[in-house]
Amino acid sequence: MDQLEIHGNGPLRGEIRVSGAKNAALPILCASLLTADTLTLDNVPDLQDVRTMLALLRQMGVQVEQDGTHLTLNAGAILSPEAPYEMVKTMRASILVLGPLVARLGEARVSLPGGCASGARPVDQHIKGLQAMGADIAIEHGFIHARARRLKGARIVTDMITVTGTENLLMAATLAEGETVLENAAREPEVTDLANLLVSMGARIEGIGTDRLVIHGVERLHGAEHRVIADRIEAGTFLCAAAATLGEVVVRDVPPVILDAVLDKLVEAGASIERGADWVRLSMRQRPRAVSFRTSEYPAFPTDMQAQFMALDCVADGTARVTETIFENRFMHVQELNRLGANIAVEGNTAVVTGVPRLSGARVMATDLRASASLVIAGLIADGETVIDRIYHLDRGYDRMEDKLSAVGARIRRIAG
Repeated sequence: MDQLEIHGNGPLRGEIRVSGAKNAALPILCASLLTADTLTLDNVPDLQDVRTMLALLRQMGVQVEQDGTHLTLNAGAILSPEAPYEMVKTMRASILVLGPLVARLGEARVSLPGGCASGARPVDQHIKGLQAMGADIAIEHGFIHARARRLKGARIVTDMITVTGTENLLMAATLAEGETVLENAAREPEVTDLANLLVSMGARIEGIGTDRLVIHGVERLHGAEHRVIADRIEAGTFLCAAAATLGEVVVRDVPPVILDAVLDKLVEAGASIERGADWVRLSMRQRPRAVSFRTSEYPAFPTDMQAQFMALDCVADGTARVTETIFENRFMHVQELNRLGANIAVEGNTAVVTGVPRLSGARVMATDLRASASLVIAGLIADGETVIDRIYHLDRGYDRMEDKLSAVGARIRRIAG
Protein backbone atom coordinates (compact mmCIF):
# COMPACT_ATOMS: atom_id res chain seq x y z
CA MET A 1 0.00 0.00 0.00
CA ASP A 2 1.13 3.53 -0.78
CA GLN A 3 2.52 5.78 1.93
CA LEU A 4 3.19 9.50 2.29
CA GLU A 5 6.58 10.70 3.50
CA ILE A 6 6.61 14.23 4.93
CA HIS A 7 9.45 16.38 6.26
CA GLY A 8 8.33 19.41 8.25
CA ASN A 9 10.05 22.42 6.72
CA GLY A 10 8.30 25.66 7.50
CA PRO A 11 5.55 27.84 6.03
CA LEU A 12 3.39 26.97 3.03
CA ARG A 13 3.26 29.83 0.51
CA GLY A 14 1.47 30.13 -2.81
CA GLU A 15 -1.82 29.32 -4.52
CA ILE A 16 -3.92 26.16 -4.57
CA ARG A 17 -6.86 25.50 -6.88
CA VAL A 18 -9.67 23.62 -5.20
CA SER A 19 -11.15 20.59 -6.95
CA GLY A 20 -14.83 19.75 -7.30
CA ALA A 21 -16.60 18.49 -4.19
CA LYS A 22 -16.66 14.75 -3.61
CA ASN A 23 -19.83 15.02 -1.55
CA ALA A 24 -21.57 16.88 -4.37
CA ALA A 25 -20.24 14.75 -7.23
CA LEU A 26 -21.41 11.41 -5.82
CA PRO A 27 -25.17 12.19 -5.61
CA ILE A 28 -24.98 14.10 -8.88
CA LEU A 29 -23.56 11.04 -10.62
CA CYS A 30 -26.48 9.02 -9.22
CA ALA A 31 -28.92 11.60 -10.61
CA SER A 32 -27.98 10.33 -14.08
CA LEU A 33 -30.22 7.33 -13.30
CA LEU A 34 -33.29 9.60 -13.28
CA THR A 35 -33.30 10.21 -17.06
CA ALA A 36 -32.75 8.39 -20.32
CA ASP A 37 -31.08 11.52 -21.68
CA THR A 38 -27.43 12.52 -21.41
CA LEU A 39 -26.06 14.31 -18.37
CA THR A 40 -22.94 16.41 -18.96
CA LEU A 41 -20.83 17.25 -15.92
CA ASP A 42 -17.75 19.40 -15.39
CA ASN A 43 -15.37 19.84 -12.44
CA VAL A 44 -15.78 16.21 -11.33
CA PRO A 45 -12.83 15.38 -9.04
CA ASP A 46 -10.52 12.46 -9.78
CA LEU A 47 -11.03 10.49 -6.57
CA GLN A 48 -11.28 6.84 -5.60
CA ASP A 49 -14.88 7.28 -4.44
CA VAL A 50 -15.81 8.83 -7.79
CA ARG A 51 -14.14 5.96 -9.64
CA THR A 52 -16.04 3.47 -7.48
CA MET A 53 -19.36 5.18 -8.18
CA LEU A 54 -18.65 5.26 -11.92
CA ALA A 55 -17.80 1.55 -11.83
CA LEU A 56 -21.13 0.85 -10.11
CA LEU A 57 -23.07 2.92 -12.66
CA ARG A 58 -21.28 1.21 -15.55
CA GLN A 59 -22.15 -2.17 -14.07
CA MET A 60 -25.80 -1.11 -14.11
CA GLY A 61 -25.55 -0.19 -17.78
CA VAL A 62 -24.86 3.55 -17.65
CA GLN A 63 -22.70 4.71 -20.55
CA VAL A 64 -19.85 6.88 -19.23
CA GLU A 65 -17.36 8.96 -21.18
CA GLN A 66 -14.64 10.81 -19.31
CA ASP A 67 -12.11 13.44 -20.30
CA GLY A 68 -10.30 14.65 -17.20
CA THR A 69 -12.85 16.44 -15.00
CA HIS A 70 -15.45 16.42 -17.79
CA LEU A 71 -17.97 13.53 -17.87
CA THR A 72 -20.99 12.53 -19.89
CA LEU A 73 -23.39 9.88 -18.59
CA ASN A 74 -26.31 8.22 -20.32
CA ALA A 75 -28.61 5.84 -18.45
CA GLY A 76 -30.90 5.15 -21.41
CA ALA A 77 -30.50 1.40 -21.08
CA ILE A 78 -30.22 0.21 -17.48
CA LEU A 79 -29.22 -3.45 -17.44
CA SER A 80 -29.54 -4.11 -13.71
CA PRO A 81 -31.12 -2.07 -10.88
CA GLU A 82 -28.76 -3.63 -8.34
CA ALA A 83 -25.87 -2.34 -6.23
CA PRO A 84 -23.95 -5.40 -5.00
CA TYR A 85 -22.18 -5.70 -1.67
CA GLU A 86 -18.75 -5.73 -3.36
CA MET A 87 -19.35 -2.14 -4.45
CA VAL A 88 -21.31 -0.79 -1.49
CA LYS A 89 -18.91 -2.11 1.17
CA THR A 90 -16.12 0.14 -0.18
CA MET A 91 -18.27 3.29 -0.33
CA ARG A 92 -21.41 3.90 1.69
CA ALA A 93 -22.54 6.64 -0.73
CA SER A 94 -23.60 3.82 -3.06
CA ILE A 95 -26.91 3.89 -1.16
CA LEU A 96 -27.67 7.01 -3.23
CA VAL A 97 -28.72 4.86 -6.21
CA LEU A 98 -31.71 3.58 -4.23
CA GLY A 99 -34.05 6.55 -4.67
CA PRO A 100 -33.36 7.23 -8.37
CA LEU A 101 -33.74 3.56 -9.34
CA VAL A 102 -37.09 3.12 -7.57
CA ALA A 103 -38.38 6.42 -8.93
CA ARG A 104 -37.52 5.75 -12.57
CA LEU A 105 -37.52 1.96 -12.92
CA GLY A 106 -39.91 0.96 -10.15
CA GLU A 107 -37.40 -1.35 -8.50
CA ALA A 108 -34.02 -1.31 -6.77
CA ARG A 109 -31.92 -3.90 -5.00
CA VAL A 110 -29.16 -2.25 -2.98
CA SER A 111 -26.85 -3.96 -0.52
CA LEU A 112 -26.97 -2.74 3.05
CA PRO A 113 -23.81 -0.67 3.55
CA GLY A 114 -22.42 -2.35 6.67
CA GLY A 115 -20.02 -0.68 9.11
CA CYS A 116 -18.12 2.58 8.94
CA ALA A 117 -14.99 3.58 10.85
CA SER A 118 -16.50 6.95 11.79
CA GLY A 119 -19.52 5.36 13.42
CA ALA A 120 -23.09 4.33 12.68
CA ARG A 121 -24.66 5.78 9.56
CA PRO A 122 -28.08 4.13 9.56
CA VAL A 123 -30.15 4.03 6.37
CA ASP A 124 -33.46 3.69 8.20
CA GLN A 125 -34.43 7.27 7.30
CA HIS A 126 -33.99 6.49 3.59
CA ILE A 127 -36.25 3.45 3.97
CA LYS A 128 -38.81 5.29 6.09
CA GLY A 129 -39.10 8.07 3.51
CA LEU A 130 -39.49 5.74 0.53
CA GLN A 131 -42.13 3.74 2.40
CA ALA A 132 -44.02 6.96 3.06
CA MET A 133 -43.95 7.51 -0.71
CA GLY A 134 -45.55 4.13 -1.27
CA ALA A 135 -42.57 1.87 -1.89
CA ASP A 136 -42.80 -1.75 -0.81
CA ILE A 137 -39.47 -2.48 0.89
CA ALA A 138 -38.08 -5.75 2.14
CA ILE A 139 -34.73 -6.36 3.82
CA GLU A 140 -33.57 -9.78 2.65
CA HIS A 141 -30.22 -11.52 2.34
CA GLY A 142 -28.35 -8.32 3.18
CA PHE A 143 -30.15 -6.24 0.54
CA ILE A 144 -32.73 -3.47 0.53
CA HIS A 145 -35.27 -4.56 -2.08
CA ALA A 146 -37.62 -1.73 -2.99
CA ARG A 147 -40.55 -1.82 -5.45
CA ALA A 148 -43.14 0.73 -6.52
CA ARG A 149 -45.27 1.08 -9.65
CA ARG A 150 -44.92 4.83 -9.16
CA LEU A 151 -43.96 6.66 -6.02
CA LYS A 152 -46.56 8.99 -4.50
CA GLY A 153 -45.92 12.37 -2.96
CA ALA A 154 -45.86 12.49 0.84
CA ARG A 155 -44.87 14.65 3.79
CA ILE A 156 -41.68 13.20 5.26
CA VAL A 157 -40.18 14.30 8.57
CA THR A 158 -36.83 12.62 9.20
CA ASP A 159 -35.91 11.78 12.79
CA MET A 160 -32.53 13.44 12.29
CA ILE A 161 -30.81 15.65 9.76
CA THR A 162 -29.31 13.29 7.19
CA VAL A 163 -27.44 14.50 4.13
CA THR A 164 -27.59 11.31 2.06
CA GLY A 165 -31.14 10.68 3.25
CA THR A 166 -32.21 14.12 2.03
CA GLU A 167 -30.45 13.56 -1.29
CA ASN A 168 -31.96 10.11 -1.84
CA LEU A 169 -35.50 11.22 -1.05
CA LEU A 170 -35.11 14.44 -3.03
CA MET A 171 -34.12 12.51 -6.15
CA ALA A 172 -36.93 10.00 -5.66
CA ALA A 173 -39.52 12.74 -5.20
CA THR A 174 -38.71 14.44 -8.51
CA LEU A 175 -40.51 11.63 -10.40
CA ALA A 176 -43.18 10.86 -7.78
CA GLU A 177 -46.84 11.58 -8.41
CA GLY A 178 -47.96 14.74 -6.63
CA GLU A 179 -46.25 16.87 -4.00
CA THR A 180 -43.56 15.72 -1.58
CA VAL A 181 -42.50 17.79 1.42
CA LEU A 182 -39.16 17.00 3.08
CA GLU A 183 -39.06 18.46 6.59
CA ASN A 184 -35.83 18.65 8.59
CA ALA A 185 -33.89 18.49 5.32
CA ALA A 186 -30.12 18.89 5.26
CA ARG A 187 -28.96 22.33 4.06
CA GLU A 188 -25.38 21.51 3.06
CA PRO A 189 -24.11 23.25 -0.09
CA GLU A 190 -23.73 19.82 -1.68
CA VAL A 191 -27.48 19.19 -1.24
CA THR A 192 -28.18 22.57 -2.81
CA ASP A 193 -25.88 21.72 -5.72
CA LEU A 194 -27.80 18.50 -6.35
CA ALA A 195 -31.12 20.36 -6.17
CA ASN A 196 -29.90 22.94 -8.67
CA LEU A 197 -28.90 20.17 -11.08
CA LEU A 198 -32.30 18.50 -10.71
CA VAL A 199 -34.03 21.80 -11.51
CA SER A 200 -31.92 22.11 -14.66
CA MET A 201 -33.14 18.58 -15.55
CA GLY A 202 -36.75 19.73 -15.28
CA ALA A 203 -37.55 19.05 -11.63
CA ARG A 204 -39.83 21.42 -9.71
CA ILE A 205 -38.30 22.13 -6.30
CA GLU A 206 -39.07 24.90 -3.81
CA GLY A 207 -37.11 25.87 -0.71
CA ILE A 208 -33.64 25.03 -2.03
CA GLY A 209 -31.06 25.82 0.65
CA THR A 210 -33.59 25.58 3.49
CA ASP A 211 -34.65 22.77 5.83
CA ARG A 212 -38.03 22.41 4.08
CA LEU A 213 -37.99 21.18 0.50
CA VAL A 214 -41.20 21.00 -1.53
CA ILE A 215 -41.00 18.86 -4.66
CA HIS A 216 -43.73 18.72 -7.29
CA GLY A 217 -43.24 15.48 -9.16
CA VAL A 218 -42.97 15.46 -12.95
CA GLU A 219 -43.49 12.69 -15.51
CA ARG A 220 -39.90 12.69 -16.72
CA LEU A 221 -36.60 14.50 -16.42
CA HIS A 222 -34.32 15.46 -19.29
CA GLY A 223 -30.60 15.85 -19.80
CA ALA A 224 -28.64 18.84 -18.57
CA GLU A 225 -25.19 20.37 -18.19
CA HIS A 226 -23.80 21.12 -14.74
CA ARG A 227 -20.58 22.16 -13.02
CA VAL A 228 -19.93 20.52 -9.65
CA ILE A 229 -19.34 23.01 -6.82
CA ALA A 230 -15.97 23.43 -5.14
CA ASP A 231 -14.94 21.13 -2.31
CA ARG A 232 -15.25 23.27 0.83
CA ILE A 233 -13.59 20.53 2.92
CA GLU A 234 -10.54 20.40 0.66
CA ALA A 235 -10.33 24.20 0.81
CA GLY A 236 -10.64 24.17 4.61
CA THR A 237 -7.98 21.49 4.88
CA PHE A 238 -5.43 23.55 2.94
CA LEU A 239 -6.28 26.67 4.94
CA CYS A 240 -5.69 24.76 8.19
CA ALA A 241 -2.37 23.51 6.83
CA ALA A 242 -1.31 27.05 5.97
CA ALA A 243 -2.33 28.31 9.42
CA ALA A 244 -0.51 25.48 11.20
CA THR A 245 2.74 26.12 9.27
CA LEU A 246 2.51 29.92 9.82
CA GLY A 247 2.21 30.34 6.07
CA GLU A 248 0.30 32.38 3.51
CA VAL A 249 -1.87 30.60 0.97
CA VAL A 250 -4.60 31.58 -1.50
CA VAL A 251 -7.20 28.90 -2.26
CA ARG A 252 -8.97 29.56 -5.56
CA ASP A 253 -12.14 28.39 -7.29
CA VAL A 254 -14.14 28.27 -4.05
CA PRO A 255 -16.79 30.79 -2.87
CA PRO A 256 -15.98 31.87 0.72
CA VAL A 257 -19.65 31.87 1.70
CA ILE A 258 -19.66 28.06 1.96
CA LEU A 259 -16.67 28.24 4.33
CA ASP A 260 -18.02 30.74 6.85
CA ALA A 261 -17.91 28.50 9.96
CA VAL A 262 -14.34 27.35 9.27
CA LEU A 263 -13.10 30.85 8.39
CA ASP A 264 -14.59 32.27 11.58
CA LYS A 265 -12.64 29.74 13.67
CA LEU A 266 -9.43 30.42 11.74
CA VAL A 267 -9.80 34.12 12.50
CA GLU A 268 -10.38 33.23 16.16
CA ALA A 269 -7.11 31.26 16.00
CA GLY A 270 -5.29 34.42 14.89
CA ALA A 271 -5.27 34.09 11.10
CA SER A 272 -5.71 37.05 8.79
CA ILE A 273 -8.36 36.30 6.15
CA GLU A 274 -9.15 38.09 2.90
CA ARG A 275 -12.05 37.05 0.68
CA GLY A 276 -12.95 37.47 -2.97
CA ALA A 277 -15.83 36.17 -5.05
CA ASP A 278 -14.17 32.78 -5.53
CA TRP A 279 -10.99 32.86 -3.45
CA VAL A 280 -9.72 33.08 0.13
CA ARG A 281 -6.29 34.30 1.26
CA LEU A 282 -5.02 33.23 4.67
CA SER A 283 -1.88 34.38 6.44
CA MET A 284 -0.74 33.38 9.92
CA ARG A 285 2.13 35.34 11.41
CA GLN A 286 2.24 34.05 14.99
CA ARG A 287 1.63 30.86 16.90
CA PRO A 288 -2.09 30.10 16.62
CA ARG A 289 -4.39 30.50 19.60
CA ALA A 290 -6.26 27.43 20.85
CA VAL A 291 -9.86 27.41 19.58
CA SER A 292 -12.70 25.32 21.00
CA PHE A 293 -15.51 24.23 18.70
CA ARG A 294 -18.45 21.90 18.39
CA THR A 295 -19.38 20.07 15.21
CA SER A 296 -22.94 20.23 13.92
CA GLU A 297 -24.95 20.28 10.72
CA TYR A 298 -24.48 23.04 8.14
CA PRO A 299 -24.15 25.99 8.50
CA ALA A 300 -22.36 25.17 11.77
CA PHE A 301 -18.81 23.78 12.00
CA PRO A 302 -18.57 20.65 9.81
CA THR A 303 -17.63 17.28 11.25
CA ASP A 304 -15.51 16.74 8.13
CA MET A 305 -13.17 19.55 9.33
CA GLN A 306 -12.89 18.42 12.95
CA ALA A 307 -9.71 16.34 12.60
CA GLN A 308 -7.88 18.96 10.52
CA PHE A 309 -8.66 21.78 12.95
CA MET A 310 -7.65 19.55 15.85
CA ALA A 311 -4.22 19.20 14.20
CA LEU A 312 -3.96 23.00 14.24
CA ASP A 313 -4.98 23.09 17.92
CA CYS A 314 -2.19 20.59 18.68
CA VAL A 315 0.43 23.33 18.29
CA ALA A 316 -1.72 26.26 19.44
CA ASP A 317 -1.18 28.42 22.52
CA GLY A 318 -3.59 27.25 25.19
CA THR A 319 -6.16 24.47 25.60
CA ALA A 320 -9.13 23.75 23.34
CA ARG A 321 -12.19 21.56 23.79
CA VAL A 322 -13.38 19.82 20.61
CA THR A 323 -16.86 18.31 20.83
CA GLU A 324 -18.03 15.87 18.16
CA THR A 325 -21.82 15.56 17.85
CA ILE A 326 -22.25 13.81 14.49
CA PHE A 327 -20.23 10.56 14.56
CA GLU A 328 -19.46 8.67 17.76
CA ASN A 329 -16.12 7.20 16.61
CA ARG A 330 -14.58 10.24 15.00
CA PHE A 331 -11.64 10.62 17.38
CA MET A 332 -9.64 7.72 15.95
CA HIS A 333 -6.93 10.16 14.81
CA VAL A 334 -6.25 11.24 18.41
CA GLN A 335 -4.01 8.28 19.19
CA GLU A 336 -1.97 8.88 16.05
CA LEU A 337 -1.63 12.62 16.72
CA ASN A 338 -0.41 11.79 20.23
CA ARG A 339 2.24 9.54 18.66
CA LEU A 340 3.54 12.70 17.00
CA GLY A 341 3.83 14.42 20.37
CA ALA A 342 0.41 16.03 20.70
CA ASN A 343 -1.28 16.28 24.11
CA ILE A 344 -4.89 15.19 23.63
CA ALA A 345 -7.21 13.54 26.14
CA VAL A 346 -10.64 12.21 25.18
CA GLU A 347 -13.58 12.57 27.54
CA GLY A 348 -16.66 10.97 25.95
CA ASN A 349 -17.50 12.95 22.83
CA THR A 350 -15.06 15.75 23.72
CA ALA A 351 -11.32 15.92 23.11
CA VAL A 352 -9.26 18.25 25.28
CA VAL A 353 -6.29 19.49 23.27
CA THR A 354 -3.45 21.18 25.12
CA GLY A 355 -1.14 22.86 22.63
CA VAL A 356 2.56 22.00 22.57
CA PRO A 357 5.37 24.08 21.01
CA ARG A 358 6.20 21.47 18.38
CA LEU A 359 5.42 17.97 17.18
CA SER A 360 7.92 15.22 16.40
CA GLY A 361 7.90 13.11 13.25
CA ALA A 362 6.99 9.43 13.53
CA ARG A 363 5.33 6.61 11.62
CA VAL A 364 1.54 6.82 11.88
CA MET A 365 -1.49 5.12 10.39
CA ALA A 366 -4.52 6.71 8.76
CA THR A 367 -7.86 5.35 10.00
CA ASP A 368 -10.30 7.25 7.78
CA LEU A 369 -10.45 10.01 5.17
CA ARG A 370 -10.38 13.10 7.39
CA ALA A 371 -8.04 11.50 9.92
CA SER A 372 -5.59 11.10 7.03
CA ALA A 373 -5.75 14.83 6.32
CA SER A 374 -5.11 15.69 9.97
CA LEU A 375 -1.98 13.53 9.95
CA VAL A 376 -0.72 15.28 6.82
CA ILE A 377 -1.11 18.66 8.54
CA ALA A 378 0.63 17.32 11.65
CA GLY A 379 3.47 15.95 9.52
CA LEU A 380 3.97 19.36 7.92
CA ILE A 381 4.64 20.94 11.33
CA ALA A 382 6.53 18.06 12.97
CA ASP A 383 10.29 17.99 13.37
CA GLY A 384 11.91 15.34 11.19
CA GLU A 385 10.23 12.71 9.07
CA THR A 386 6.64 11.52 9.27
CA VAL A 387 5.44 8.48 7.32
CA ILE A 388 1.69 7.93 6.95
CA ASP A 389 0.48 4.42 6.20
CA ARG A 390 -2.86 3.43 4.62
CA ILE A 391 -3.27 6.61 2.61
CA TYR A 392 -5.83 4.93 0.38
CA HIS A 393 -8.23 6.63 2.79
CA LEU A 394 -6.84 10.01 1.67
CA ASP A 395 -7.27 9.16 -2.01
CA ARG A 396 -11.00 8.68 -1.44
CA GLY A 397 -11.51 12.40 -0.92
CA TYR A 398 -8.47 14.45 -1.99
CA ASP A 399 -7.37 14.88 -5.60
CA ARG A 400 -3.55 14.78 -5.75
CA MET A 401 -3.07 16.30 -2.30
CA GLU A 402 0.69 15.71 -2.30
CA ASP A 403 1.08 17.52 -5.64
CA LYS A 404 -0.92 20.52 -4.47
CA LEU A 405 1.02 20.77 -1.22
CA SER A 406 4.38 20.35 -2.98
CA ALA A 407 3.48 23.30 -5.21
CA VAL A 408 3.24 25.57 -2.13
CA GLY A 409 6.49 24.44 -0.55
CA ALA A 410 5.76 21.23 1.33
CA ARG A 411 8.33 18.44 1.36
CA ILE A 412 5.98 15.57 0.75
CA ARG A 413 6.13 12.58 -1.54
CA ARG A 414 4.21 9.42 -2.25
CA ILE A 415 5.97 6.11 -1.78
CA ALA A 416 4.41 3.38 -3.93
CA GLY A 417 3.60 0.26 -1.96
